[in-house]
Order: sequence, then C-alpha cells, then structure tokens
Amino acid sequence: MKPSLSFSGVPGLIDMPSGEALPDGNFVISASRFGPISRGTIHFQITPWLSASYRLQNTSKWDDVLPDPSGYTSYNDRSFDLRLRLLEEGAWTPAITLGLQDVLGTGLNAAEYLVATKTFGERLKVTGGLGWGRLASYNPVATPFGERGPGFDSIRDRGSELNAGNWFKGDMAVFGGLEYQINDRWSVKAEYSTDAYATEAGLRQTFERRTPFNFGAEYRWGDFTTIGLYSLYGSEIGLSFNMVMDPKRRPGSIGILGSGPVPVVARPSPAADPEAWDKGWVTQGDANPLLRKNLARYLGPDGISIEDFAYTADRVQIRIRNSKIDAPSQAIGRTARALSIVMPASVETFEIVPVVRGMAASKVTLRRSDLERLEHTPNNGQVLRERITFADAGAMIPGGLGPDAGLYPKFRWRAIPAYRISAPARGDIGLRGTASYDIAPGWIVSGTAYQRLAENFDKITFRDKGGTLDPVRSDSRKYYEDGGFAVERLTLAWYAHPAENIYSRVTFGYLERMHGGISGEVLWKPVNGRLALGAEVNFTRQRDTDGLFGFGYMRDPDDSGPLGEVFYERETVTGHVSAYYDFGNGYLGQLDVGRYLAGDVGATLTLDREFANGWKVGAFATFTDASKEEFGEGSFDKGLRLTIPMNWLLSRPSRQQFSETIRPLQRDGGARVDVEGRLYQSLRDYHQERVDDQWDRVWR
Repeated sequence: MKPSLSFSGVPGLIDMPSGEALPDGNFVISASRFGPISRGTIHFQITPWLSASYRLQNTSKWDDVLPDPSGYTSYNDRSFDLRLRLLEEGAWTPAITLGLQDVLGTGLNAAEYLVATKTFGERLKVTGGLGWGRLASYNPVATPFGERGPGFDSIRDRGSELNAGNWFKGDMAVFGGLEYQINDRWSVKAEYSTDAYATEAGLRQTFERRTPFNFGAEYRWGDFTTIGLYSLYGSEIGLSFNMVMDPKRRPGSIGILGSGPVPVVARPSPAADPEAWDKGWVTQGDANPLLRKNLARYLGPDGISIEDFAYTADRVQIRIRNSKIDAPSQAIGRTARALSIVMPASVETFEIVPVVRGMAASKVTLRRSDLERLEHTPNNGQVLRERITFADAGAMIPGGLGPDAGLYPKFRWRAIPAYRISAPARGDIGLRGTASYDIAPGWIVSGTAYQRLAENFDKITFRDKGGTLDPVRSDSRKYYEDGGFAVERLTLAWYAHPAENIYSRVTFGYLERMHGGISGEVLWKPVNGRLALGAEVNFTRQRDTDGLFGFGYMRDPDDSGPLGEVFYERETVTGHVSAYYDFGNGYLGQLDVGRYLAGDVGATLTLDREFANGWKVGAFATFTDASKEEFGEGSFDKGLRLTIPMNWLLSRPSRQQFSETIRPLQRDGGARVDVEGRLYQSLRDYHQERVDDQWDRVWR
C-alpha cells in the first residue's frame, strides 16, 4: 500500500501522523479544511529517511467569542515540521518515525511524536503512536520526561525559536488508527485523536470538539492526486486535496515530445575513399559559411544557434547557444551528430563550447570515431562519457566568423499571467511582461513590467511585528499596493570570461522592485570542480513605491496613519563572499557571508536538492548581528525555495522554469538585493557535474 497523507499534508491517518515515509524525492502540495480551520502544506522527502514540511494554517471566527487585541478576525499561523524515519517497514517490523511539529514557529501547533505503522496483508494498515505537546492535549496517560515549559500564549511573539528544551516534555498521550484499502482507488480511515484543539475549540470556541474519533474516505485520482471526505470530532465535515509529485517522473509517464535526433553519419575508410579524407578543403574561401549554413539546418529545429565556428583540417570548434533543450548533455549530443554529418572526413576532434549570456561556459571535447563506433552499442552513454573531456573554453580557434546573423542585436519578449503575494491568501493577479535585447556577446538589456488586473489588499489585517531595522523589505506591501503598473526590473548587464575559470558580471539599473543601483560579481569556478568561490558588491538606493523610475518614498514609520510623515530614502553598500559546493547525488550547498541591505552583517546557509530534470527544492537560513528585538517577529530570516522546469509539466522541450521563494515572514534582517542572472546558477548547467547528472540523454 502506498503511504497516505493526513490533514496536515504529511504521511498520516486523518489528523494524526503515521510512521510511513514517502518515496525519496517526492514533493507534496496539500490543502484541507474542516469547520473554521484551513491548512495548506508543502512537504518534501529530502532523503529516504528525512522529510520537512512548511504549513500555513488559517483559523476563522477567531474573535467571535474572545476579541483579539491585535484586531484579527481570523488568525494565520505558519509552522515548520521535521520527520525522521528511524526504521523502514519489514516483514515483521513496522515503519517507525520520530516527528517534530511546528519546530520553528509560534508554537500554536508545537508537538512531538514517535509513531509506528504496520501493513497486514495487502489492504490493512495499523498505526499507533505516542504524542507530546499538542498531540497530548487530550487524555494524557503519563508525564515521563518532566514538565513542559511555556505554551503558545507566552511564546507567540518569539516565533522561530527552536524551544528544544520542551521537546518530549510534559504530558504524553497514546493515539492510533486504521486504514483499509477497498480497491486501487478507494480507502477508508478511522483514528483516535489526542489533539484537543485547546485554543481553537477551547479558548476561542471556533468549533465544538465532541469526540476524539475521526472517520474518512479517500479517493485516489490518477497517480498523483487524492481527495478525501471526513467526519471530524463529531461536529465537522472535512475535505482534503493532496497532490504528490515525483520530480523523477513526469505526469502520466509521458516523455519529452520533441524532434528526434538525426543519425550519426559514419565516414568511409581512407582506403575506400581517399578523396573524402583530402585536407585541401580547408583552403577553400567559402568553406566556413557553407559548412555553418548546413550545420544551422540541422541545429535550428532544436533551438541551437551558432555563436562562432572555426576549424583546422582535423579539428573543429563550435560555440553554441541553446535556447530550447533543457538537458545540456542532449544539446551537446545533438550538436555532435550534426557535426558528424556536415564536417569533412578529415576532421576527427569535435570541440563543443556552450555559451551562456555571452560567456563560454565550458569546452566538451570528443573524438568523431568514438561517436561513429558507439551509436548503436550497448551502454553507449557511459562508454562515450569515459572518452570525452571537460575543460575551460579558452580561446577560439582562429578563423571564426562570429555569431549567426540575427543573434546580435536581437529582441525577445513574452507576457504571461502572474501573481504577487503580500500576506497569506492576499495579493493581486495580473500580467507580467519580460523583454531582453542582446546588444553584443555578453551585453544584455532586459526588463520586467507588471500590470495588476485584480487584488484583495483591502482585506489584509496588519499588526506590528516589531523590529527596528530600516524597512528594506518590510514595506514590500506598499510597493504592491501603490504599483498597479510597475517596472520591476530594467537593467544593462555585462558578462565576461576574462581568464581561465574566472567569470564576471556587472549589472546596472533598476535591479529589482524595491532597489536600484549597480551590482558587480566575480566567480571562480573550474569546469570539472565541485567547489566554486565568488564575491559580489552592490551599491543601491531604495526605489519609489509607485513602480516607476523615482527613488525614495513617503512613509509612516508606525504604520498607524496615512503615508506622508517621513520621506524615506536609503543608500547602502552591500556585499558578500560566497562558497558553493556540489556534494554529489544532487545535493548542493552555498554559504554567503557579508553585509545585508539593512546594514546587518552575517551569513546565509543554503542547502538544495536538484534532480536530473531540473527540479530543485531547497531551504535557507540567515543569521546576522541583528538582535531579536532589532529583527522583530521571526527572529531570523529563513525560507524554502522551489524550481520546477516547465518541460516537466508540458512534456515538450523548454528551458523555462517556475521558481518561487517561500518565507514564513518577510522582515528586514538578512535581506539581499535580488539581482537577476547571478553567475553560479547561470554557468553550472554546462559544467561537468551538472552535465553528468543528465548524461543519459546525450544520445537522444
């Protein structure tokens, strides 16, 4: 039986967790509601034994009985969970998981549990567990490890503290339940819940909790989606929707529906056709334009353009720009196939140099004879990989004629539906247009504009979240509200590859929605190395909230009256030194140390898991010299980030991605300038580790 999910979007029964874990790498988007309580959860199985969740819970009717001093009519609470699988289910042993619920948050949902689940036959699962904290708020049976410290009411303003001294302290309760799978689509559940909903059902009286027993039925729709209907606590009907996505598997198991590869054309032997091997073709004046015209005919359908092309009698170097194929290895393979068809027989060595933002990212060298010999042999991908080399691109072979006609200058644009969120379930929707103008190799003018179509800002209730740092991010809602039409970015950028393993970027203009100025970056990144080092310096001024071209704005520092009390204008210098490391198997680490927009100094640690097809899920945390009082609610900056390649959804070749960063709370501490086109992420697609991740597509 596959693991099923609870109302909280983690492996579980209905409102209680289970001992199961999802398959490695699975990603869940979950939404549920019963009575006044709505939950939205993102859950990710980081490794086979570790998973994490980010959850937003909204409780309506919050002030119906007891007025809230902050003016809330409904209450939004954010929480973060960790689950550690201690034992995988075996023939005689259950799956056992240890969980920390709301480990970073206000503590409203704080709980710890140890839970086991065992499958009997092919249809029945039995779950039993021990709960502490919130999961022991009903009918506790013991207090085995000492008393628990302060609860929700005393720590709600100290969000993001681990409060580890309370873990597994206080009352302990026993919960459990059953799940029975009727057929491949339908299953039923029953559980005994030890969550008393002391705040929601007790203090706030938002619903009536009559019984600890919950019952439900779930329907699995396709391979990814489950819908559930439940009876909860004897008084409420609940609904849930769970979408489980496997980054390693596309919806419906559909492959990428693009054009097929052209066959490798093998050369005749020198003895059979000595004229084909004659090297006199090199001296022909029209050879270069004729050969590249024929190459473009094969590469064009795959979205590959020629940045430069030159050769000797036995070697060819082609510099390519790939605008369509998501897998770097596939772009390299398609280019090698085209060279085998077009180049004269005397050319044995192929050098393929991918170019990104005008920078030569790497040089992949392979022998034509290997390509001819291996095309139809077993395990040809691995054998070919053993025979190629990666190196710094270096200088171009003399004799190149430069980029294809139409590459420079070149204008590109698109417009897509978009959204902006300024508070949970509050924000606007609109259209976002992006445009770029490639002036010359490495020189790019680009911009993004947003036009609002609808919004619900008037329904936002704000309260003072504390903090005394300059409002470099906490005023973001003013930017959303005031800028119905906004020029979000408008920059001139220069990218270069000045020396071996060294890359550089300078970006000038309106760098992001809130800040403009100049940003400079340099990166040391060997093509075949796991470690990269970088440095960035920015000089910025804060922009006007109207979304146009001015700097500075009128603001009310207390957020208690109309704007206009203070003219706020901030200039600042920020900068970071950064280390990047590829741990292998898709795990990436990044450490940034330096000065942030609000003047605080500290470090940001980021950990990502990246899959071969471009999916990426990560988490970050920033700790600076800003005190908790200076930072305000949340204590420190942290969040999750997600990237989904569009070809995973569309099943057609595309290099477009959907990316989103999720923060429990946006404050001013630990804030960096959001510069587009930073070097490490721009380049690493064509460096050895990343190409190797997708090397199995080189022959496709």
